Amino acid sequence: MRQYRLFLFLIFPIFVSGASAGLIKTSNENQAAALKSKSPSPRWTKQDETVLLAKAQGGDANSQMWLGAAYEQGWFGFTDFAAALQWFRRSAEQGNPDAENSLGQMYEDGEGVAESCAVAAKWYRKAAEHVPDLGGAGQGRNNLGMLYLRGCGVPKDYVQAYMWFKLSASPGLSDATTHMTSEQIAEAERLAARWITQHSQPNDTDF
Repeated sequence: MRQYRLFLFLIFPIFVSGASAGLIKTSNENQAAALKSKSPSPRWTKQDETVLLAKAQGGDANSQMWLGAAYEQGWFGFTDFAAALQWFRRSAEQGNPDAENSLGQMYEDGEGVAESCAVAAKWYRKAAEHVPDLGGAGQGRNNLGMLYLRGCGVPKDYVQAYMWFKLSASPGLSDATTHMTSEQIAEAERLAARWITQHSQPNDTDF
């Protein structure tokens, strides 16, 4: 279980405030404080699970993603990788970049599923293609770059690794650079610039 995945979940209070009829209204004062905590191990109640499950079963992609996160991270007091995979997949199939990235990480780590960097790369790429980057896209770009750097599930390709690191502003950029010629770095910079141009909208300031 990768702890850095938790960066997504520090924005949970924003998700909750956008669904005021959801978890906060069903929680007592202590539970509300726990939900807003930046602790890596929040504890949610059975009531929270019931509310979130109802929203997820109703097709809400964000709720499906958070439910998957809760099962994968053990926020209900136990881990359930099978349930996490199910809800991440349902959310990812609706195009949620956080779920796409998390599903990719579960495949890369072999959490509740046969380890497969190739399948991980597929989901990381889907996450990486989202613009603007609201979290999952940046992680997907970084994770895809790491696969190219290692040659896991994709051919080892330092130019591609550099490009994805560049797009995610990842510190992994220096790791790729150490293996590259100046010509390769220039090519990677060109590819990154082209990707930004192709994915930018008029007046887009995300890059």
